[in-house]
Amino acid sequence: MTDIAKLTGVSQSTVSLVLNNATSAKFSEATRNKVLKTAQELGYRLAPREPLPRSSDERNLIIYLADEISTSPHPVVNIDGARDAAYASGKLLAVYSTHGNADIEQQVLDAVLASPTVFGVIYATVYTRKVTLPAALSRVPTVLLNCYTSEGDQSSIVPAEVAGGHVATEYLLRAGHRRIGYINGEHWQDAAKDRLKGYRTALATADLPFAPEMVRDGDWSSGTGFEHTLSLMREPHPPTAIFCANDLMALGAIEALKQLGYRVPDDVSVLGYDDQEIARHTHPPLSTVVLPNYELGRWAVETLLQEVQNQSAGAPVRHRMVKLDGPLIERGSVRVITEAKAPAINIISD
Repeated sequence: MTDIAKLTGVSQSTVSLVLNNATSAKFSEATRNKVLKTAQELGYRLAPREPLPRSSDERNLIIYLADEISTSPHPVVNIDGARDAAYASGKLLAVYSTHGNADIEQQVLDAVLASPTVFGVIYATVYTRKVTLPAALSRVPTVLLNCYTSEGDQSSIVPAEVAGGHVATEYLLRAGHRRIGYINGEHWQDAAKDRLKGYRTALATADLPFAPEMVRDGDWSSGTGFEHTLSLMREPHPPTAIFCANDLMALGAIEALKQLGYRVPDDVSVLGYDDQEIARHTHPPLSTVVLPNYELGRWAVETLLQEVQNQSAGAPVRHRMVKLDGPLIERGSVRVITEAKAPAINIISD
């Protein structure tokens, strides 16, 4: 679905809706035909949809318990992946949002866990963090999505943020940039800490010193991307490239550079992170690192299914933390200064 989305210029959610023959979805027949034609050209074969099978013990309901699903575009795509993996295995996905309220969370669990149809729980958070799980989840198979516990009593699926920060910085280094500014998110969040760690590791690997004056702490908004870019470009030795820890801040960076009279990427390169829809429509289109939201949701459900199967077969259940990384999407916002030598990295040209 990722491949089809890139080639057709539509979102991964739209591809999912087309391939699942969603009759209530509001997209044109031309879009549907384009997605189906591209899928066929790529060699994918659409199997006929059979009625949803029911398992022998009737446990066909996976509970997806999230703190937030409307404050960011990412959780919805997590749910897309989880839903598709559940459906492919004969399960249904029921989504509950608690707004991080412990009382609402407990009420939901009291209501749903009493049902004999519950197969297991996906416990999800909007941003990566350590959590303390409700006691009720110790009695039902549970996999954590975008979060983890200090005890490690449940498997968890999280983004490989250190790797993402490293890949982004290494890409700029490969393009010949040696003065790389970095605009981070809120410094207390795991994602911001880890992406900064990846940035610093890539510099160290290239034998370049970490320059604190090249780093700014933002808040993930386009406004801080704008203001921090103005600040970075006022440095005595300004950057030739700016890596932003998300696409919205990169959008602000591009606008700030234009206001200052710089051309992107001719004068200053800009690189984002997340691959939000807007990254395709900036001027120039934004090169960025993919946050693999769909794959995270799918892996969470597949891990839950595998662990329950192992338990039913009498095999030991080994809990683990899975870190998923995403490729770098090469568009038009980064200029190559020199062909610097560096290890190959996973890049997709869009």
